[in-house]
Amino acid sequence: MSAATTVGPARVSTWTRARGNPAIIAGSIICLILVIMALFAPWIAPYDPNKQMLGPQLADPSRAHWLGLDSFGRDVFSRIIWGARISLWVGVVATVMAMIAGSAIGIVAGYFGGAIDRVISGVTDILLSFPQLVMGLLLVAVLGASIGNIILAIAITAVPAFIRLARGSTLAMRERDFIDAGRALGFSDMRIMFAHVAPNILDEIIVMGSLWLATAIRTESTLAFIGLGVPPPTATWGGIIREGFEYLNDNYLLAVFPSLAILITMIGLNLIGDGLRDATDPRAPQ
Repeated sequence: MSAATTVGPARVSTWTRARGNPAIIAGSIICLILVIMALFAPWIAPYDPNKQMLGPQLADPSRAHWLGLDSFGRDVFSRIIWGARISLWVGVVATVMAMIAGSAIGIVAGYFGGAIDRVISGVTDILLSFPQLVMGLLLVAVLGASIGNIILAIAITAVPAFIRLARGSTLAMRERDFIDAGRALGFSDMRIMFAHVAPNILDEIIVMGSLWLATAIRTESTLAFIGLGVPPPTATWGGIIREGFEYLNDNYLLAVFPSLAILITMIGLNLIGDGLRDATDPRAPQ
């Protein structure tokens, strides 16, 4: 009971501050618009993203085609809207997978310590020594360029960061009095780890997840740009940029508009991440 009364007010205070944080509000508005755009793409997009229009290719923006046409005569605005579906889906699923797997492994390592901790920490250090993009490239090259493999590859590259975070938080949490009380009451290690430790480090994991979501979306776009993304003609932001890069001298706007979409997404997610980090910082003013 004492543990519950100790933890409860702090969590209420944390999320109360989060709701009033200007950065979180601004980032949430941006992300909400992007999510609505992705979910309702069939109704928002004025054209089929893969339909080739009769007329000039690489056309400039006009009243009929707000962001112009690409080299195949496809509406760029429609393709960017549909591309949001791929980028957000890949980013969210990969980040959630990494959060669940990495946090579970990190909690086990931090809770048990000893040989288990040394092995997991050693493997984690090795994985963290590889640049994330390089590891993603290797995994996608081996697994193949499909949406499922891209999600898996991005998730694997993010797992080590969540392992390290969860392990460090668990090392501090396992010394708390309510953990000793749980052991004295005969609670199993599984119950203590995932019913008592995990909820108390959830705030930190969510903050990390919001920041890694932006990284996951950027990684997916980078893979698509270098030709290891979802195969065409599926619209992706990175794929649109790659097509536009080949025609910079003819119509540079083809690469600019999807780049702005990625930039706006990064700004929104980083605003949320920074706001959550401030809200969960115990040293921040109440």
